Amino acid sequence: MKKICLILLLIYSCSKDDSFSKLDFDNSFDNAQPYMSSDNSSTSISWISSNKDKATLNFSHYIDNQWTDPMVLSSGNNWFVNWADFPAHAINDNLILSSYLKKSDSGTYNYDIYLNLIDLQGNIVKENFLLHNDGLKAEHGFVSIVSNENSGFYVSWLDGRNTVEKHFDGSHKPMTIRFAEVTKDGEIIKEHEIDSETCDCCQTSIISSKEGPIIVYRDRSKDEVRDIYIARNINGVWTQPKPVFNDGWVINGCPVNGPKADVNLSNIAVAWFTVVDGKPYTRLAFSNNYGETFDNPINLNDNDAIGRVDVAFLDDKQVIVSYMEFDGDYAFLKVKKVSVDGKVSKPFIVSKIDAGRNTGVPQLEIINNDVFLAWTTSVNGRNSLKTKKINSNSI
Repeated sequence: MKKICLILLLIYSCSKDDSFSKLDFDNSFDNAQPYMSSDNSSTSISWISSNKDKATLNFSHYIDNQWTDPMVLSSGNNWFVNWADFPAHAINDNLILSSYLKKSDSGTYNYDIYLNLIDLQGNIVKENFLLHNDGLKAEHGFVSIVSNENSGFYVSWLDGRNTVEKHFDGSHKPMTIRFAEVTKDGEIIKEHEIDSETCDCCQTSIISSKEGPIIVYRDRSKDEVRDIYIARNINGVWTQPKPVFNDGWVINGCPVNGPKADVNLSNIAVAWFTVVDGKPYTRLAFSNNYGETFDNPINLNDNDAIGRVDVAFLDDKQVIVSYMEFDGDYAFLKVKKVSVDGKVSKPFIVSKIDAGRNTGVPQLEIINNDVFLAWTTSVNGRNSLKTKKINSNSI
């Protein structure tokens, strides 16, 4: 009898609606493209509300167990609004740095990265300024932002300035990944090309360690191997990029499925999607030396992986990873708890989910013992945001 009661209790605790305070937004617009960020004490979310004529980047803070009223970070026309290439933001002290994408001409993927720097009270420090200075009509996007120790921000992005040129065989030159710092006054400094040949449209990930900024991204070799690479800034100098692990995934096109990384002390965790011998996997690897070396990866999916991962340290010994996978006839958003010594929990089903583009890339952040998740769903034919908070002890 005790076993039956325990099973019923577990079923109830895992299946009840544990959505936390709903975001307040106008359902007459499409609300999508969530991006979550956290500091030591709070989490925040940004998203785009859009119709045919206008896009607005909104921001809300989760404080005192509820979302603050949405604040507009920026808005305008002729934005590039896309399920996979979405705005990013980060908070440092009282400042918010955010990005958005704006078309530079009629070319499908010709768009620029604009930044806005405001304080948490809504006062503008610097608005609508370009991140890159190449002036070329090309693709610039897949931005990641993280705060640094100097009241400013680290930024990484994919940059297509070289793609306007062609090789001798007529093919376009590859995308690159670049880095810059943005000061608390909005000055862009220390811009640097990290890798001259990367995958075209996978999300990037940037973290700030005690040793310096670290960037994780999907690389592209001359033979179309598209594995996950890491580049680190050590004592002010960028290291040569190298693989987190040699999956050897050869694919003649971008999978639009980038990695995510997090840091705790000297421990780095990287989660990603790949295909090995024709089978899709969601993988996680740990480093205990700021990404100098990594342990062999851990396969997380139990069924056919979809990927679209996120990862965050729960404490210095374990992380929580979110990922999508097929399970039977349906797709689900799931999370697992993984310790640095390789122990993996059973999957926790967050939600049944659409496997298509409308879902976007689910986001995960952790504050204390609470796991926050956000993704896009469809309500009455319009995109809307779904958020959940899960106590980590339930996983």
